[in-house]
Amino acid sequence: MPAASTVLRAPQVPLVLIASQVGRLPTAAAPLALLLFARQSVSLAMAGIVVAVFTAGMAVTAPLLARGIDRWRQPPVLYGSASLSAVGYLIAALSAGRPVFLLAGAALAGMGTPPLEACLRALWPDLVAAADVTAAYALDIALQEVIFVVGPLVTLAAVAAAGPAAALIVAAVLQLAGVAAFVAAPATRRWRGQPAHRHWAGPLRVPRLATLVLGIACVGAAVGSIPVVLTGYAEAAGDRGLTGWLLACQALGALVSGLLYTRAKPGSLRRLPMLAACFTVLYLPLLLVPAPGLMYLLQFISGFGLPPLLTAAFLAADRLAPPGTAVEAFAWIFTAFTVGSATGAALAGPLTDATIRTGFALAPLAGLLAITAMAVTAGRRPPAER
Repeated sequence: MPAASTVLRAPQVPLVLIASQVGRLPTAAAPLALLLFARQSVSLAMAGIVVAVFTAGMAVTAPLLARGIDRWRQPPVLYGSASLSAVGYLIAALSAGRPVFLLAGAALAGMGTPPLEACLRALWPDLVAAADVTAAYALDIALQEVIFVVGPLVTLAAVAAAGPAAALIVAAVLQLAGVAAFVAAPATRRWRGQPAHRHWAGPLRVPRLATLVLGIACVGAAVGSIPVVLTGYAEAAGDRGLTGWLLACQALGALVSGLLYTRAKPGSLRRLPMLAACFTVLYLPLLLVPAPGLMYLLQFISGFGLPPLLTAAFLAADRLAPPGTAVEAFAWIFTAFTVGSATGAALAGPLTDATIRTGFALAPLAGLLAITAMAVTAGRRPPAER
């Protein structure tokens, strides 16, 4: 991919990209690590609450941490949040048999999760030529799929080697190591937020950006529903192991799509509803609920719609965010996707209990809402690019 290779050849890009990937691994590794650790002493329902507390902590504090970065600098906030998160993982790892400490540790680990995703996207305009920013976003989003494949494998390896508590410690170490390497990049240390008038609502005071965030929440709901429905599908097929392989196929499709999209031009906000429509349409074939052989192919295809849509959403957030709020705007995209994903998973459970086809219907329905939100976001000419 020529565009991707151009981005990777830019100075500092390999360092910040790899460091960000390592530092973000716990977002995919920690939920499974917490679940396996909690199951040693509490019920499955309680273990689910522990994971939910961790996820909620991430979703709530990401915009607040990003707002601090917009006002000050990246290194202090990244170091401080990663340290808080590491303390949370340690408390959780030492909490055997004490659910209150486990919940507290999970909450701190989530709340302290450093906003590396938003920080990296704020750096791209300083790291690559203006013509390559879209390719950089697409490459970053594509490589995120590697996180969600490797993260659980890291957890399983740590559990096999030294037990569930070790997986929590490994998550903390990876996060701290990723942050340290990311902050070592000169671009990270040089970056400064733009001086600007501050408002309590941050970038969400812009109606079109708030609508974009709502649209991304709907996208997250669609994506978050699929693992739950696939679990029901795999159980009905008599092989629970199908779930992981089917999700891996979807992640592979997203990786391929993201790499292909690195060649795309930036485009205007009017691209958003079109990409949301493509994202939605690719989920419709799942309603056929075919045999596993064909389902692998449909899952692979369904992964193609997400990276282009997220890339366009981050570009739109950068255009719409008021000066001095770019990092927080990116963090709101992350939070919206996370909250939407959790909501989609919660709704998919009872729908899948009814029928598997009904469960699969949630993704395109959420996609329709996303199309509407993206159409509103793209309804007028965007403000002049900064």
